[in-house]
Amino acid sequence: MRFVFASDSLKGTISSARAADILEEEATRLLPGVSCTRLAVADGGEGTVDAVVASLGGSRIDATVEDPLGRPVETIYGMLPGNRAIIEMAAASGLPLLTHAERNPMLTSTYGTGQLVLHALRNGAAEVTLAIGGSATNDGGMGAMRALGVRFLDGAGGELQGTGADLGRVARIDISGLDPLVSRASFRLLCDVDNPLLGPRGATRVFSPQKGATPEQVEELERGMASYARVLERTLGRAADQPGDGAAGGLGAAIRLFLGATSVPGIDWVLDVVGLDRALLGADLCITGEGHADAQSAHGKVVSGVASRCKRLGVPCIAIVGGMDPGALDLMDLGVDALVPTVIDCGDVADALAHAERNYHLAAARVFSLMALGKGLPVT
Repeated sequence: MRFVFASDSLKGTISSARAADILEEEATRLLPGVSCTRLAVADGGEGTVDAVVASLGGSRIDATVEDPLGRPVETIYGMLPGNRAIIEMAAASGLPLLTHAERNPMLTSTYGTGQLVLHALRNGAAEVTLAIGGSATNDGGMGAMRALGVRFLDGAGGELQGTGADLGRVARIDISGLDPLVSRASFRLLCDVDNPLLGPRGATRVFSPQKGATPEQVEELERGMASYARVLERTLGRAADQPGDGAAGGLGAAIRLFLGATSVPGIDWVLDVVGLDRALLGADLCITGEGHADAQSAHGKVVSGVASRCKRLGVPCIAIVGGMDPGALDLMDLGVDALVPTVIDCGDVADALAHAERNYHLAAARVFSLMALGKGLPVT
């Protein structure tokens, strides 16, 4: 038998690669002679750099940039063969870099993400792919563009810092200082949301409360974003009105309009890069998974992406997940044949996180022991 392991990370506990380690250990223990193909995967969010670098043989590049509140943070991005770079914006501008009390999209900025882009360009990148999930920001991408040389000016001509609070103060945008290296590179945006910049499904109303915005701040940010969008159109001659422009607090719009980026679904791009379809050919089983399966798992996430390809190629698919709610059952229509949660005892979340590897081992052992039992039963 040959198995394919292609699980997302279980956020904050088990990496995609570590999940594959555990699965292979339990599979070979309980099913001697099985061969295992391991793929590190991600959906364009956390873990994307590691998955792509591992697959394409690139290198991790260290960089010191500003976090969402302007403090120095040590982070990495990936350099790939062919002068290509892969960057996770969350590594510089993501929610995990802040405590819960520090979350405030009025004060946060994507400046560090722009610093990563500039670092990659100066390192010779001719193609830059940006994964923009998990942001702590709602600045319309101003911070990132400032790091690349764009100036955002208020009515008196003073330069703004580019935080969420500055959106409504932007009167003019000066692009004359945009770094010339930008024009020598192409940009790709990994984006799995189709939210517009403005309105009830826009960047601010949907996502800013998750980033710490109060109801009053949501209204102020929305008004500011609408004003900012008008200045963008007046300056660049194009409207911020495309699906996905609201991703990462409006960073999607800035990358498209200032850098000319093309947008692709993150999960599909990553699965193509790591060669999932090729690995599934002739496989007897694929195991995927994520930290918590719910209704959102069916939309552009690793489990749904892997399962749909398994279904198309006729490969049984099991998802081992940290936890799940009834919404996860939607995955059964997409190609998941069985959902196996790792947590089986009553307890709090902290306990589950503290014992994540033990629980994952036990879940893997349950799956493979049932398979071993099935092999010994007569076929009827």
